[in-house]
Amino acid sequence: MTNTSAKPVIGISCGDLNGIGLELIIKAFSDNRLLDLCTPVIFASNKVVNFYRKSISEINFNYQSTKEYNRLNNKQVNVFNCWEEEVAINPGQLEDAAGKYAILSLQTAVAALKQQQVDGLVTAPIHKKNIQSADFNYTGHTPYLKEAFGVNDVVMMLCAGNFRVALVTEHVPVKDIAQYITKENILSKLTIIHKSLQRDFGIDRPRIAVLGLNPHAGDEGLVGKEEETIIKPAIKEAKNNNMLVVGPFSADAFFARRQYEKFDAVLAMYHDQGLIPFKALASGEGVNYTAGLPVVRTSPDHGVAFDIAGKDKADTSSFLTSIFECIDIIQQRSAYDTNRSNPLKKINPEVFARMEDEEIRE
Repeated sequence: MTNTSAKPVIGISCGDLNGIGLELIIKAFSDNRLLDLCTPVIFASNKVVNFYRKSISEINFNYQSTKEYNRLNNKQVNVFNCWEEEVAINPGQLEDAAGKYAILSLQTAVAALKQQQVDGLVTAPIHKKNIQSADFNYTGHTPYLKEAFGVNDVVMMLCAGNFRVALVTEHVPVKDIAQYITKENILSKLTIIHKSLQRDFGIDRPRIAVLGLNPHAGDEGLVGKEEETIIKPAIKEAKNNNMLVVGPFSADAFFARRQYEKFDAVLAMYHDQGLIPFKALASGEGVNYTAGLPVVRTSPDHGVAFDIAGKDKADTSSFLTSIFECIDIIQQRSAYDTNRSNPLKKINPEVFARMEDEEIRE
């Protein structure tokens, strides 16, 4: 770890300056007990931090300001100043400047990750509209981080305890979803999920469920062909690659019957198919985790919440869970990598065939 103590150094990007990000950060780290678990580094500026600190009632938030990583205080909240100029802050408003500085915070935090100045990253929410520029042409954090770290693929995985929902497609228009549902894409996602469950969550033999694309998972080809021609062949190949994968399941029945409780992760075909049931069931404590990166990045499972920004109403539950999850995954990865000399046992592929006859299929 970057820190010489046992505590990981956690970078925090501030998100949209007019959203609830800085309120969440200040509220979360006003509890000094978090400093026993990590050394936080907030990428922002003293001025915006002070603006929001004044707007929050009965808060006990203190920090030290720095521009040098070798001066981080591991017993205090650190604000790494990414800019010095005055920035107009108008909570609840969609403004270009608020997006510009959100990206500056993110880019500075990612540079710190690459330089191993921080051990993990928790990102506060950004707005997809005002972040667009010649230097940042991405639909969100996930595709930006994929390119920034030069990996071929990543997976957006929403986590709430042992309940995990991953996506094949992310922010794609509904009319375009089917063109991204390919055997290659599904297999790539399953491979990343399988490895992440082992390395990041400590599950030796992870069970992964795959949802269908069409209603009733295609009804054996009567309601769409993708399950028969694409999804089932991808699942078969994943099994041949020693992964414990089952499906495709009809999405509505799968969640209604709580079948997700039998699996370590669920792969949904598109955004709303996975995230609507996840957010309904996660009780406001969901975490967005980017699997497949060489670094650890988490975020809360909600957006900028302009409707309550600056009103001292933001709930820190998901943001706090994101911090804890980031710390846990860093520690789990370290333990896994240390013990790699004892490789996981191979799973007999015949297990997969038997599983389809078990109650897990229902």
